[in-house]
Amino acid sequence: MLLTGEEERMLSGAEGRAVGKGMQLIVALGEVFGAERLVRITSAQIAGVSYGNIGDAGLELLEDWASAGARVRVKATLNPAGMDLERWREMGVGEEYYGKQIRIIKAFERMGVETTCTCTPYLAGNLPSFGDHIAWSESSAVVYANSVLGARTNREGGPSALAAALTGRTPLYGLHLDEGRRATAIVEVGAELRSPHEFSLLGYAVGMRMGAGVPFFEGIKRAEVEDLKILSAALAASGGIGMFHMKGVTPEARFQDTAGLERILVSAQDLEKARERLSSHGEPDLACIGCPHCSVKELAEIARILEGRRVRAGKGLWVWTSRAAYDEAKRRGYVQAIEAAGGKVFADTCMVVCPLEASGFSHMVTNSCKAAHYVPSTSGMGASVRSLESAVSEVLEG
Repeated sequence: MLLTGEEERMLSGAEGRAVGKGMQLIVALGEVFGAERLVRITSAQIAGVSYGNIGDAGLELLEDWASAGARVRVKATLNPAGMDLERWREMGVGEEYYGKQIRIIKAFERMGVETTCTCTPYLAGNLPSFGDHIAWSESSAVVYANSVLGARTNREGGPSALAAALTGRTPLYGLHLDEGRRATAIVEVGAELRSPHEFSLLGYAVGMRMGAGVPFFEGIKRAEVEDLKILSAALAASGGIGMFHMKGVTPEARFQDTAGLERILVSAQDLEKARERLSSHGEPDLACIGCPHCSVKELAEIARILEGRRVRAGKGLWVWTSRAAYDEAKRRGYVQAIEAAGGKVFADTCMVVCPLEASGFSHMVTNSCKAAHYVPSTSGMGASVRSLESAVSEVLEG
């Protein structure tokens, strides 16, 4: 691999032990994937934040790098932690877990990482421009950044995203290259998509069918931010998809030559099959909304659904969002409305990475296919998928 003089110095350890280790990792990845050189990045988004995911070994590594004086060279933000950093007790999180999670956050802070703790960094101040090379690790954010923003990133692991932040480099391969971003199949959408939930079902169905590649969606007349972020999450959950094109919506769709590509038809029946695949038997006792994290608009919609209604005794409504969206929604009164009805709005974490099994509930209902895909394995809970209004209404009185 061709390295510049500055990159050679980093690799040799001349700019610090942590930078040297980071460059070793970046170069090794580049060699594995056949990259000819590295490319400068403008931002990083780092996973591996929840103590439940990285454990003591990950904590020790982060503290070791922070103690070695490691500092990020680009804007760097964090994926969700394993708890709400302020209201962790309400989630059933224990003192030991809390203490180690806070040590993780402080280690990242010492390295100059912004502790945003969200899977939607593009809604919390980390918004790359078209054509920017970035190193992001949250799967849903990777798809969104490539497809909707036109930035360029592969799906990084937590360590490689941190290494990229410390060096300001990432290997030039895959979705960083024009040829890696070309459409590989046309997806004809024959189902009516009336809400973000249907977009989630579509993403999950397409991910299962394609596995990998770059789908080009046809037949979608309109899509808003909330539709696109939940579609991105589902595509990455059921398959290895890192990017899509959508005519009139995504910036690179107009450059795509789709002649001769395989055509895949997705019908309303395919969406229903995805719903059935993700729904287990059992009566839901906890509604979880916010995978990816809720936008302010979605928090307003949940507050509207709850007008004049209350969460039923023995049931729960947990809503997940970024700290930035939480603060704005609280200013507008949406958080207060949700919690006055018996719900809880948590920031910094989500149902996939927190110890949800400590909640005391047994079956989650959600509007997110990604959440329903992962929660049974991460917490042992049952899961079902429904529309936002149906999921919330499931745990309400009346």
